[in-house]
Amino acid sequence: MTKNLIFSGIIIIIFLFSCNENSHQMKKNTNNTINLNDLDTTVSPVNDFYQYTNGGWMKSNPLPADKSRYSTFDQLADKAEKQLKDLINEIADGDNNDIIAKKIGLFYNMGMDSAKIEKNGLDPLEKYFEKIDNTTNINDILNVVAYLHTHNIYPLFNIYADADPKNSEMVIAQLAQGGLGMPDRDYYIDNDERSENLRSKYIEHLKSNFMLMGNDDETSATVAKTIMDIETKLAKFSMTRLERRDPFKTYNKHSISKLQELSPKINWTEYFSNIGRSNLNSLNVNQPVFFENLSSVLTDFSIDDWKNYLKWNLIRKTANYLSNEFIDSHFNFYGKTMSGSLENRPRWKRVLGTTNSALSEAIGKLYVAKYFPPKAKERMKNLVANLKSAYAIRIDQLPWMSSETKQKAQEKLETINVKVGYPDKWRDYTDLEVKNDAYVLNVLRANNFDFEYMIGKIDKPVDKLEWHMPPQMVNAYYNPSMNEIVFPAAILQAPFFYMDADDAVNYGAIGVVIGHEMTHGFDDQGKNYDKNGNLNEWWTIEDNKKFKQRTKMLVDQFNSFIVLDTIHADGELTLGENIADLGGLCISYTALQIALKENPQEKIDGYTAEQRFYLAYAHVWAQNIRDKEILRRTKEDVHSLGNLRVNGPLPNLIEFYNAFDVKEGDKMWLPENKRVKIW
Repeated sequence: MTKNLIFSGIIIIIFLFSCNENSHQMKKNTNNTINLNDLDTTVSPVNDFYQYTNGGWMKSNPLPADKSRYSTFDQLADKAEKQLKDLINEIADGDNNDIIAKKIGLFYNMGMDSAKIEKNGLDPLEKYFEKIDNTTNINDILNVVAYLHTHNIYPLFNIYADADPKNSEMVIAQLAQGGLGMPDRDYYIDNDERSENLRSKYIEHLKSNFMLMGNDDETSATVAKTIMDIETKLAKFSMTRLERRDPFKTYNKHSISKLQELSPKINWTEYFSNIGRSNLNSLNVNQPVFFENLSSVLTDFSIDDWKNYLKWNLIRKTANYLSNEFIDSHFNFYGKTMSGSLENRPRWKRVLGTTNSALSEAIGKLYVAKYFPPKAKERMKNLVANLKSAYAIRIDQLPWMSSETKQKAQEKLETINVKVGYPDKWRDYTDLEVKNDAYVLNVLRANNFDFEYMIGKIDKPVDKLEWHMPPQMVNAYYNPSMNEIVFPAAILQAPFFYMDADDAVNYGAIGVVIGHEMTHGFDDQGKNYDKNGNLNEWWTIEDNKKFKQRTKMLVDQFNSFIVLDTIHADGELTLGENIADLGGLCISYTALQIALKENPQEKIDGYTAEQRFYLAYAHVWAQNIRDKEILRRTKEDVHSLGNLRVNGPLPNLIEFYNAFDVKEGDKMWLPENKRVKIW
């Protein structure tokens, strides 16, 4: 699973810097790095900058049937996907003597063998069902829970390994709430029309799956209702997404004996022994209230109820690797009902994604060798250094921060570690078993392989060389416990990087993104970690107060945006990302101005350097999106919607006003006392 405290790097494309970072040499624009056809000049940039920048692109890039959102990010992801397909097909079709390459090829081919998967039906899962059916008491149920956990199937709760928030040099076990079939606890509790409709559809989905498992209509309906009751009780004791954003609330270090007192119905010593960690000294319990109430939930339902709940967890997590009837049922709820997609993704894309997940760094090593130019790594590091320098200037000039906090902020900025492209040390997949028996069993063996790898980190020093995303993933992240920013190779490629682009475009695109990642170290969550990655109150009380006053203004701004009909954006849930967007824009603009002093830039296509900076930034967020996906992301996603990531931060920037002559009365204009200035 993804490392819990990683702040995802705004889930977008990163562009490779195209100029000599030391000389800032200007180059002529000979290919359309800003394509004028992507614009919608029927709209004024001072009224809707997102539509002005992206309206043409949106018209020429309609939503594919298998996507709930299609964006510039998805375009690059599609390109990376095709690159991986070529790589894996070459391996799968060839007579390769390399043992790891053979595993990759066999894993992929097993997933593509739909005839064998249909013939197998549920037979490959027989031993898992037997384990569940043989349970006779709660202790047996909990033993099966532990067994499923070792296969990355998580009924009741989650366990993972992560750095101790207050001792970032050491990895400890972490317990977290879980056990839900829908993606957020609010879906079980909220009384709005969409939540009520989803609950009804979810019960239908549960029922259909138990009928597919061979139960009659009446039994399946009863079981579906009971599982909904179990998950609803778990949801009521769960923290909200907003509460989980507070790292102090989720830090509760316990001994095993204290955990036993907190949740007495679970034999925790036996549980940890069953998952292979029998000698734990301590662990972090992210949500103590959840585990305190978990004991009572266990006795509220019969053993048969719990058997069905475990079967549901098994089927829900393996549905995509079974016969088409299970795949279709899974997609109909999680794809169509939740997100609005009209069609499932082609089998090759789904199998490719699963293979890529199971052997991620093994495939990544091949991907880097074929597609990642070595010079990109060094260029990217140089640009990060430029952005660091600009950030340092901005920190020094902050009028609201004390010199004491400024000094510590500068120290943290200076110590941010940068990882670009791929790991210096690759993971070993020698012990992963891939067999010619069943696709779903290969997936479960890979899950167990990952679990053993993860659980083996506990009570050991943090591996500073480890990556938490493979190089072929189109993404980036900031990790607060290691105070690092990470840019995998797949995001450093065309079509978003052009060798002859001007500085303004590069600073508006990749520059803002790098500044965004740095700012995560100083957003409402990241600021709670010091330069060494430890959870620590290193700000003065007064500076904290001033920071919260400014971020409250940003929350209010985003709360005022309507995303669909009468539904508003959630400014509190998205605060960290909104802070990072605003910070990234400010930092990269400062870096651009330094570059332009050395090498002034003439207008290109009628646009000044400053205008091209903002056009490049806004185009990052071009997308088409379905209504259901808008609603889902607004409830679940810590990132604002694409249009809000443009029209949200820009009205706070006087530099944007100057670039496009924004005046009072324009929709992109805010009174000066309403403009948010943080970093």
